[in-house]
Amino acid sequence: MRIGALAMLAALAACAGPSPRFDRDAGELGFVREDVAGAGFTHAVYRARSAGNRLHVYLEGDGTPFADGIHASVDPTPRSPVALALMARDPEAALLLGRPCYHGHYADAGCGPSLWTDARYSEVVVASMARALDAVRPSGARVILIGHSGGGALAMLLAERVAGVDAVVTVAGNLDVAAWVRRHDYEPLWGSLDPGARTPLPARIRQIHFAGGRDSEVPPELVAAAARRQPGARFVMRPDFDHACCWAREWPELLTQAGVEPVATLDSAAHTRRTIKPQ
Repeated sequence: MRIGALAMLAALAACAGPSPRFDRDAGELGFVREDVAGAGFTHAVYRARSAGNRLHVYLEGDGTPFADGIHASVDPTPRSPVALALMARDPEAALLLGRPCYHGHYADAGCGPSLWTDARYSEVVVASMARALDAVRPSGARVILIGHSGGGALAMLLAERVAGVDAVVTVAGNLDVAAWVRRHDYEPLWGSLDPGARTPLPARIRQIHFAGGRDSEVPPELVAAAARRQPGARFVMRPDFDHACCWAREWPELLTQAGVEPVATLDSAAHTRRTIKPQ
């Protein structure tokens, strides 16, 4: 009975869940999906434009690890993808790198709820994402990692091990997992790595960390405290922004502020892309 119920839930998720909605949104924005092998997992990769000698790599937030705050979701893929919306306003060569078990891969071998709950930033997750990124990055391309929310944690962790990373840009980034857990009185993420507890990134990797003054999910003081522990990192707060609003609206200007502004202006395709509808 339990197996049958789980199978039914998985079938429903496949038909109407967040994974197909994410694919629909990405397609409407003009992005092309491919599935790429990592280290033991398959990753969805959404490409925006052909890569040159510099590549912006976007990392989404945690999505919906829990369906009701207690029980793990069947499909954790983000329902309101912020990083996807940011990439839609970035005219630079870019791609969005999905996590293991997200984007319809939740039933793959090796996947299970721990990989989107307590082990969402685990060694196996980071190692597989690093392998997948190496597989899709053009030879010699310099990388700028851009992460939203939990994707900020992954950006920091990937920067330790991916060659050619020039900068890390986070938006409402969860940069100190232990402090975030304490703030919300959550159960510790026992299976996860914590960028706040690791050796700071080398000063050669530029860092800028954006936070919203109205963000109750990752409050700006947590981001500021984590940024102070990183050599040369910049912290920028937008007082009227929260966890999701209104980063995409001002993203081209924020990229300029981050010092990773594109070398070309927005092309006509970028101007005509549709915005993501709220879910």
